[in-house]
Order: sequence, then C-alpha cells, then structure tokens
Amino acid sequence: MNRGDAFSAIELEYIGRHHRHEPRENQCTSELVKHIKAPVHLVWSLVRRFDQPQKYKPFVSRCVVKGDFGIGSVREVNVKSGLPATTSTERLELLDDNEHILGVKFVGGDHRLRNYSSIITVHPKVIDGRPGTLVIESFVVDVPDGNTKDETCYFVQALIRCNLKSLADVSERMAVQDRTEPINL
Repeated sequence: MNRGDAFSAIELEYIGRHHRHEPRENQCTSELVKHIKAPVHLVWSLVRRFDQPQKYKPFVSRCVVKGDFGIGSVREVNVKSGLPATTSTERLELLDDNEHILGVKFVGGDHRLRNYSSIITVHPKVIDGRPGTLVIESFVVDVPDGNTKDETCYFVQALIRCNLKSLADVSERMAVQDRTEPINL
C-alpha cells in the first residue's frame, strides 16, 4: 500500500510537516495515526507529560526525570515485565506546547532499540460532531542484528499501537467525566 492510500490528505500534510525522518540503510521508519474522541487540550495534557508516560503507556511502571523538564531533560523509565527490556533512558528532544509536538530519543537502556527517535503530534479534529483529536506518532530506529526491517517495524508499531489505544481509552474516559452536557444514549 502506498502512503497516499493509507492516510487522508490532512494526515499526509501533518506527516510531511512534522514527521520527517531520514532513515539510513540499516533503519526502519513508520507513522501511525489514532483518532481520539476527546478534545485536543485533554489529549495533549497527557502526551506532553515527559515525566509521567505511565499515565497512558501501559508498559511503563515508573519514570524518574533528571533535569528541569525542558529540552535535553532525561528520563529513566522502568518497563513492566513481558517486554524484552527492563529499563530505557530517554531524552526530551522537542516539546512545543503551541504546535503540540513531543520528540523523544532513546539514549540508553537494556533494550534492542538503538538510535530510536520518535515524534508525536496532536491535532484538533471534529469526530462525530464533537471536538476530537488526531494523534500521529512516527519513529525511526536501527534494525537489530538478526532481525529484518519488517520484523523491527512490526514490533515497534505494535508497541505504539498499544500506547495509542491506551491514550485514547484514558483520554476518552477523562472526556466523559468532564462532559457537562447530557449524554444521549
């Protein structure tokens, strides 16, 4: 499937503007999209918390940040059992509250995701006549020895899909709790 078939025109525009990775020969890259039935300010309030990824990332058990939460701050993440890792050291590369962009690079840890870098953007979108959010996450990563590009991309995409589903679940629950107008059942 080529890119134009997989994404809408607006999604392609955002990807072109914010998700430009230049993979080397031994790397893979991909973009994933999630539509969330919650307003952008609510979704962004979860995504932008570099110090609390466990608020929506189900594989994170603990996070400790070194730094002032600004660009260059580093977080030490503990990963729940079940994944082929227990820790990840990650640096905040980009945080733009106006454009709703968060960029993170893995700089250490006991995992096989070398030179991993991701960008997540959050955009307003009307969904079913209500304020909603379009979330796009992209990444680039080295292909580990013994793996193919397809295997590596599939693994990382599965993790991101899980994180995005959880982000949607948490955001949509919060949106329902915050809603003051009647809910038509």
